[in-house]
Amino acid sequence: MKHASPAALESLTPLLEQLRAVEFLVEKRPGVFYRKSRAFLHFHEDPEGFFADLRVSGDDFVRYPVTTTSQQRTLLKLIRNAAAQSS
Repeated sequence: MKHASPAALESLTPLLEQLRAVEFLVEKRPGVFYRKSRAFLHFHEDPEGFFADLRVSGDDFVRYPVTTTSQQRTLLKLIRNAAAQSS
């Protein structure tokens, strides 16, 4: 599964705008977000749709589908929960 291209990221613009508003996230490259000094979130594209790799804990990323609005809301909830747990 390849990393999301600029064209793919363009179709995720509403989600990316919401992620850019999350205080603890820093977008180092388009669609690649860091939390502090560690990679935290990035996107992939596949014939089946779009996916986000999110570092939920430790060193491992977990892949979540983010093609639909509902899936994107789920991802945002996970990120907000991660923020709440680290506060």
